[in-house]
Amino acid sequence: MRRAALITAFLAAFGAAVPAYAVDPLYEAKLVRLAEVLGSIHSLRNLCGERSNQWRDRMDSLLLAENPDPARKAKLIASFNRGYRTFNETYSTCTSQAIAAIDRYQIEGTRLSSEIVSGYGN
Repeated sequence: MRRAALITAFLAAFGAAVPAYAVDPLYEAKLVRLAEVLGSIHSLRNLCGERSNQWRDRMDSLLLAENPDPARKAKLIASFNRGYRTFNETYSTCTSQAIAAIDRYQIEGTRLSSEIVSGYGN
């Protein structure tokens, strides 16, 4: 009886373990940062008059391309939302600082995208 309980506990633990292939890719940190940058740009561009979901759509495209497991998807979405909230809480109107931040983040986003594709793309 005790042996059966140990085997059952082992199988339960084994079944709940994350599979070896579920390891985050090497570019994960850059991808998480890119998601945050997209959220920041989405917030700032809308604040400065752009009425579109272009940057949110790019985030959706990123998620489609990555096809992450639920935990990883939640992490990427949280990063996008953190970027969005940061500037949504910081600026209430479009200022020269907000426009400068848009420029900086677009440059950073372009750099991150290029690094991910050149270093890890197919």
